[in-house]
Amino acid sequence: MGRLVILSGPSCVGKSPLDKALGKFYPRLHQGLQHLVLYNSRSPRPGEEDGKDYYFRNKKEIEKLEQEPHYVVMEVRGDLQALDISELKDQLEGGDVFFEGNPFVGRVLLTHEGLKDVARLSTFMSPVSRGEILELTDPSNHADAQKIITDMMRRKLLRRTQKQKGELSLKDLENIEKRAGSAYGELQEACHFNHIIPNHDGEDSENWDAFYYPVGDARKALMAFAGLLKDEVSQHLEKWEEGLL
Repeated sequence: MGRLVILSGPSCVGKSPLDKALGKFYPRLHQGLQHLVLYNSRSPRPGEEDGKDYYFRNKKEIEKLEQEPHYVVMEVRGDLQALDISELKDQLEGGDVFFEGNPFVGRVLLTHEGLKDVARLSTFMSPVSRGEILELTDPSNHADAQKIITDMMRRKLLRRTQKQKGELSLKDLENIEKRAGSAYGELQEACHFNHIIPNHDGEDSENWDAFYYPVGDARKALMAFAGLLKDEVSQHLEKWEEGLL
């Protein structure tokens, strides 16, 4: 049975471009990972494909899956998502399986009773480092960590959505606010993952592909994750204690 490789983090933190960069610069590692595909009630974003990125279904169809014992249905930032545990275990029979997505599903993958015997490599991508969190939460600095992190992710999400769609609708802005507001609580879950990858180059950053090779934190994040897949530990990785945030 293969490993379950988990890459979680807030929306727009850089998980998707990391996955793409892994396929481009470490094709053998990438080819050894079967992607886990979840059900999702939201509409596809530009470039997303049904059956590859998600199984896009309406909310009522996903709600019906709750009646099946091998499905886990959960609300994620206003969307309804579902995970097929039986399908995942079948995939694991054929080798390593890779989940790239939100921490809500990541935590289910870490704790579900049906997966207790599965070997896992769990990684959390964060828009701030442990040192920055310590500064933000130091009372002498009079900073509002939650407000700063929310604003940080709001800006990333705005840039990403503008790049994808151009002009933003009211629904787009509401979705951005919901995702940005969720980021702080998601970061509080990071302590449950094996490794933290600090990455200031979110999904909106040109550092992933503007210069052919990733640069800045995008490059460090890619090398750190590729190293983990090869059982190597990078200096760029962190481990967070419970209660850090």
